[in-house]
Amino acid sequence: MKKFANKVVWITGASSGIGKELAVQLAELGSKLILSARNVAELEKLKSLLKGAEDHTVLQLDLADNGHFDDLAKTVVEKYQRIDYLFNSGGISQRGEASKTSIDVDRRIMEVNYFGNIALTKAVLPYMQKQQKGHIIITSSIAGKFGFYLRSAYSASKHALHGYYDSVLLEEAKNNINVTIVCPGKINTPISKSALTEDGKAHGVMDHNQETGMSVEECVNQILKATIKKKKEVLIGGKEILAAKIKRFSPALFWKIIKNQSPT
Repeated sequence: MKKFANKVVWITGASSGIGKELAVQLAELGSKLILSARNVAELEKLKSLLKGAEDHTVLQLDLADNGHFDDLAKTVVEKYQRIDYLFNSGGISQRGEASKTSIDVDRRIMEVNYFGNIALTKAVLPYMQKQQKGHIIITSSIAGKFGFYLRSAYSASKHALHGYYDSVLLEEAKNNINVTIVCPGKINTPISKSALTEDGKAHGVMDHNQETGMSVEECVNQILKATIKKKKEVLIGGKEILAAKIKRFSPALFWKIIKNQSPT
């Protein structure tokens, strides 16, 4: 973990959940952080509580509005001279059946989880290529490995990230740029509260699956260990992550099991 000391680390989704906990743990490890999300007030509050607060920067970012990401990346490099790690942790979940969900909601989820995500990577890559090193860590989901109830667009957006970043991993190896795709299962974060329902409103409920899931502290600890080891993909969670392996090696058994799982 000492490898994170004095590294420049950009974190999206830093105002809550996994992104926030990444900030807490990386600050303790001595990283210099760029904290990004829509909620500047929450980011400023977080920054003030972090170790080495004066070394960190709050940079507002809305993944649904990516036209100025090149300017944001330039701002970061002008201040810190480099970007060592990009943790693409921002995103939004879903709680709605496919047939009842507005296409506008589908588009919004894709815009945030996929297009916003890769737009920031595109803005950062030229700097990592120039410095001939870097590491991009993407928060996907167990839903990026298979579809699930009430998650059609969310799952699709996460599946898309796997295809995109598998390609980036291959293409950027020559530039010493690493890629790690993180697939969390049930993690105790408030992600279900802001999940979009069929009509685009916030779900507003802390789901049982989240409430009883792995602690966010343990999840982030495992993410950082996987990053240090330069793993290409890591599944994090409880017994639910076994479903990804079962689907791969015994599809028939997978479909028998998954249909009986609670969506919330």
